[in-house]
Order: sequence, then C-alpha cells, then structure tokens
Amino acid sequence: QVQLVESGGGLVQPGGSLRLSCAASGSIVSINDMGWYRQAPGKQRELVASITSGGSTNYADSVKGRFTISRDNAKNTEYLQMDSLKPEDTAVYYCNAVVRTKRTLNYWGQGTQVTVSS
Repeated sequence: QVQLVESGGGLVQPGGSLRLSCAASGSIVSINDMGWYRQAPGKQRELVASITSGGSTNYADSVKGRFTISRDNAKNTEYLQMDSLKPEDTAVYYCNAVVRTKRTLNYWGQGTQVTVSS
C-alpha cells in the first residue's frame, strides 16, 4: 500500500507564491517519474510539471518560467514551487508518482486546492 499526501495549498493573491509538497509512504522500493497535475472547474485534468528519477523536468507552456518542480529522493517527496501566480492557476492540484513496490503502479494524491484571487 502506497499513499501520497499533499500539503501547501491555499488562497494567495495574484503575483504571490505557494509551495506544494507531496510525500509518498508505504512499502516503496523506488519511485520513477513524479508529477503535478491540476483540474479547474469544468475542465479536464492537465499536466503541470513532471520530473524523472534522474531530475529531468518537463513543464506545461502555461507555467514555464513561473513554476519549479523538484524532488528529494531520500524523503520520497516532490515539490512544486509556484511563483507569479495568476487567477487562471486556480485549480485542485494533484501529485502523481510511478512507484515500485512488488509491482510498479501509478499513484495519485488526494488533491489540494489552490486559489489565486484578490
């Protein structure tokens, strides 16, 4: 059993910053790719950023230059630093990880609300 627990969401003014964290726990052998997705009301879930076990990163065009994804492999934790936030960044943010236990499966966090509003 693997759990992904997110933290760090909240309400922030436009131009502000937030840092999301996602900690994986359980009988983990290793974690491959990790990522952050978001889903705004009435829209499909979309990829925000991803990071490989070796540290290679990928970003959605809408967040390039504003968001930074990172991970701490020793802590089985990933982070999303979000700067220069815009109202259109408002969404529920979900962390995702491909985790190897006895098998290799895709896991999701429970989601954390990020609201950008004045």
